[in-house]
Amino acid sequence: MDEPKHMKKILIINGHPDKESFNFGLSESYKKGAEKSDAEIKEINIRELNFNPNLQFGYRKRTELEPDLLEAQKKLKWADHLVWIYPVWWGSVPAIMKGFLDRVLLPGFAFKKREGSLWWDKFLAGKTARIICTLDQPAWYYRWFYGGPSHRAMKMLTMHFIGIKKVRITTIGPIRLSKESFRAKWLKRVEKLGQMNK
Repeated sequence: MDEPKHMKKILIINGHPDKESFNFGLSESYKKGAEKSDAEIKEINIRELNFNPNLQFGYRKRTELEPDLLEAQKKLKWADHLVWIYPVWWGSVPAIMKGFLDRVLLPGFAFKKREGSLWWDKFLAGKTARIICTLDQPAWYYRWFYGGPSHRAMKMLTMHFIGIKKVRITTIGPIRLSKESFRAKWLKRVEKLGQMNK
């Protein structure tokens, strides 16, 4: 008798502060594709959360988590696959998303430094991630001319740091001055990624 197939648990996290943005269209496309598969889907739209994005004491002193951030942590633990969707601004992520990362990926939740060691334990290991980000320049230019700083920060210094080793990146650009046909093509591609749970 066949073992029951594991239903993939996908969490879509949108870091754009404007719900009218193309990024929200990308979120919907990914979700639409994932709904055609056997995946379970949850979402976090960071703009809708009620929280202070400023880690005001750094790691020196604990800042109590708001209910929305506690719920976000539960979703991050629950998911097998994290899908991060955001625009690249100034070679980085939007301020609200950076604040979310600072406040949620805390020691004790996402990682733990080892006593008397430079090494650390990674608490979100075993998950996979897909980064889908938009640019106002060609993707190749961002990668080769600037070195893709936001890609390195999210993939190597954030996802890998907390144990998520398999991270794929989809870069879409330039969005500024793009034609309807360009955006429609990308919405279809992202829907396909959702359908494949990638």
